[in-house]
Amino acid sequence: MTRTRSSGPALAVVGATGAVGSVLLQMLSLRADVWGDIRLIASARSAGRMLTVRAQESEVIALTEDAFDGLGPGDIALFLTPADISARWAPVVTARGSVVIDLSAAFREDPEVPLVVPEVNGHAARIRPRGIVAGPDCVTATMIAALGALHSEYSLRDLVVSSYQAASAVGRAGSEALRRQQSLVAGTSLGEQPGDVRRAVGEDTGPFAAPLALNVVPWSGELCADGWSSHELAVRGETRRILELERLPVSVTCVQVPVLIGHSLTVRARFEREVEAPHAREILEAAPGVVLVDDPAAGEFPTPVDAAGTDPAWVGRVRASLDDPYALEFFVCADNLRKGAALNATQIAELIAGEFA
Repeated sequence: MTRTRSSGPALAVVGATGAVGSVLLQMLSLRADVWGDIRLIASARSAGRMLTVRAQESEVIALTEDAFDGLGPGDIALFLTPADISARWAPVVTARGSVVIDLSAAFREDPEVPLVVPEVNGHAARIRPRGIVAGPDCVTATMIAALGALHSEYSLRDLVVSSYQAASAVGRAGSEALRRQQSLVAGTSLGEQPGDVRRAVGEDTGPFAAPLALNVVPWSGELCADGWSSHELAVRGETRRILELERLPVSVTCVQVPVLIGHSLTVRARFEREVEAPHAREILEAAPGVVLVDDPAAGEFPTPVDAAGTDPAWVGRVRASLDDPYALEFFVCADNLRKGAALNATQIAELIAGEFA
């Protein structure tokens, strides 16, 4: 049954039973309650499941046009779905006058759809010609709050990034594949001879291009021109859009690592002004959505297992470049299901709900 209240905009969560959906429902139970009706929508195979939202049981309904009955101006739908599903159903919602917040890649490159991270460019969510607001890829979301704060002070000139991506970024299939592979290699001496891990794991590597257990895989996405992956180009384009730097030189290498939850990135950012690491740390300490943990002498720096289950982006290893006074290097990690997806969507939804209060 849909939870009903007399005030506040209605909220539809499309893809409520997925990995990000499960996290988002937990967030709704912990954050300020600004919502009226909350309806949970998923594929037909999940219809009828009962999920808890704010201590009340709600029935999951199938994704059909009827699922959006009653939505209208001032109401919001969060799409936590693959791009083809979002592209098909988002216009159905906006035709009713409701706002769509989409986390897929379906609309991220559309100039009439703002790409928003509230800590950096929340103002952009107010102008939405198509009635849609997009959220970035979880890799972009991991670094952009820290990078945006530094850009405001120093003016970013170019960017080099390597990502170390958690298995859960590709959903439950990724997490399940990693756990299965780990069970096959646990307690063995595999990883010491050519091909031994591949033989143990077999041809079914799940959504990864190679075995992930005892390994890293320098690939994520589809093959594009000149050897770049679609995921690398997406992070490049999204960073440019969010920071409003259309010509920013950006180089990205995406790597899958055997971590369940928590993306990590090494970042080398070059600015228009000279950078001093102590001042950069002060900026990061004050940046919304960022927590600085940076005392290598005491063994204190962020790791993805510490970031899992938390909301901030955790930054450490902040240091000035040895060869360039205009460059800063740092490490950042965040829960890809929370900071990288569910939290960003929730924050955008709350911003828009505030317009109708």
